[in-house]
Amino acid sequence: MTAPSLAAASRALRTQFFVTGALFATWGVHVPTVKTHYGLGEQSLAIAMLASGVGALIALAQAGRVVGRYGPRAVSAVMGLLCSAAVASLIALPQYAALLVVMGVFGISASLFDVAINAEASEIERQAAKPLMSGFHGMFSLGGMCGAGLGSVAPALGLSAQGHLLLATGAALAALLLACRAMLPPPEPHEAGGKQPLSIPRGPLLLLGVLASMGLIAEGAMYDWSVLFMKQERGSQASTAALAYASFSGAMAAGRFGGDWVRGRVPAPRLMRASGVLAAAGMALALAVPVPGVALGGFALVGLGLSNVVPVLFSAASQVPGVSPAHGIAAVSGMGYLGMMAGPPLIGLVAEHSSLTTGLLVVVVFAVFMALSAKRALRAA
Repeated sequence: MTAPSLAAASRALRTQFFVTGALFATWGVHVPTVKTHYGLGEQSLAIAMLASGVGALIALAQAGRVVGRYGPRAVSAVMGLLCSAAVASLIALPQYAALLVVMGVFGISASLFDVAINAEASEIERQAAKPLMSGFHGMFSLGGMCGAGLGSVAPALGLSAQGHLLLATGAALAALLLACRAMLPPPEPHEAGGKQPLSIPRGPLLLLGVLASMGLIAEGAMYDWSVLFMKQERGSQASTAALAYASFSGAMAAGRFGGDWVRGRVPAPRLMRASGVLAAAGMALALAVPVPGVALGGFALVGLGLSNVVPVLFSAASQVPGVSPAHGIAAVSGMGYLGMMAGPPLIGLVAEHSSLTTGLLVVVVFAVFMALSAKRALRAA
């Protein structure tokens, strides 16, 4: 692979991460819209979110095999198309049962897309021989910030909710398909052939997967519940509520764009421990102080704290002895993504029987666990 081709693939992958973040943000800012459109309570909304988690579970068991056989470029193109179509259809259908199907498709396609682009990121980082993972994930956060920002200003621009969904997903899909053309070529047949291991973490990968799951549950809570928290628990207007996701994603993007520099200077266990403490403190602040501005600041601290958790864990997964980097990344990202998809519905079930504030306490608990487990999980990093 020549340097210019590798550079082009790197730029393409940054676009893919940006698009993924924008799609998740578009879903996130429309959680209240979906709730209103279908007349849902928190429990029914949580079940819809759980449908995406079930879809993710179905897909993730075979993610390593699918990506290994067809390559990240083909998988990201097909799954990106399906993911965009699912987000565009969120409120286009009249029945709750149809929403469950849409969310299932969203879970399947988004999880496979996520594994594909992270496998691509691992390979590019390997070929470049320098830290790049945090920067790639920074584009995800930047995409989330931009997607949430567009959602915030869409009503002022006269866009209906469905109009915004169509505009956002159409632009995302166009960028995604163009980027796919510059990604690394698919593996040679002899590299992709044979039986591929299931993307299920075992041994040292298991704790890494658990921490990735907890970190992504916390991220998923911000995607799916922060906007509703601002509206429901803090009484914010829709435009202000949308800034909850934007403040989280903006801080996370800043932390990730500087993350490769930090990772080169701070040992991984120490960085993970500090990240967990900061995320726990930010979430506790947002939940404890009933002031919208303070909540936005707390969400920003959560974003900064979580910014390098996933890049650190993925890099550690690619270095586990006796496990290929691609399989390590697929296994840990698969388990982490399952947490991202399945965690928010559990928060919704708690919210239905108590309050959303109580449900979001899980972010504090998991962030503390990450801090306490950092040394054991990353002892060899």
